[in-house]
Amino acid sequence: MSNSPASRAEQRTRTIAAYQADAGSYSAATSSMSRSMSPATAAAIDGFVERCGAGARILEIGSGPGHDALALEARGLLVDRTDITPAFVDLLRERGKTAKVLDPLIDDLAGPYDGVWASAVLLHLSRFEAPVVLYRLAQATVPGGWLATSVKVGDGDDWLIRGSIAGARHFTFWQRESWCAAQEAAGWSVVESGENPGRLGDTWLRTLARRPFATATGDAR
Repeated sequence: MSNSPASRAEQRTRTIAAYQADAGSYSAATSSMSRSMSPATAAAIDGFVERCGAGARILEIGSGPGHDALALEARGLLVDRTDITPAFVDLLRERGKTAKVLDPLIDDLAGPYDGVWASAVLLHLSRFEAPVVLYRLAQATVPGGWLATSVKVGDGDDWLIRGSIAGARHFTFWQRESWCAAQEAAGWSVVESGENPGRLGDTWLRTLARRPFATATGDAR
């Protein structure tokens, strides 16, 4: 598939439009899933909270209906909800939550944050865009801060129609080695990674990375 700037712009526009059209259906469908959170997701949330510590300020990229944010807040974190899809931001605001439309590729990320939660969202970035966003997230995070991600395991990229979203969405697939390498090159140090089966027969890769501290000599640790 072409990776020209025009092609990447189309991938983003069509994917956002698919979520925009079915945000309500997606929220309803994932609400039932969140009530029966998978052991892998629960473990990822617990591990992230333990590393960040109670009271940590977290940037969530791709909040969607906000189920993960609620779980993080229930465990003592302070979450800034963001999403590139306006319909999701509208849903969150209707539920009394503060949220803003944010494109992590080009918008000001603010911060600095103690951590970033980006579950099942960076997989919509192309292989050219993901390293840029990973670098920008590192710059918006304090030294010693944490990044939690999950992407689909596989090779290449494709358009998929799945679940409660009727429109096709663009996905980029990653192998563990390449996804960890992309984070390391962007200024993160990956400390945990693991794969688990998804609900639709796919495989998810979860990683936990840390922005290293700078030493007096300028080296990162």
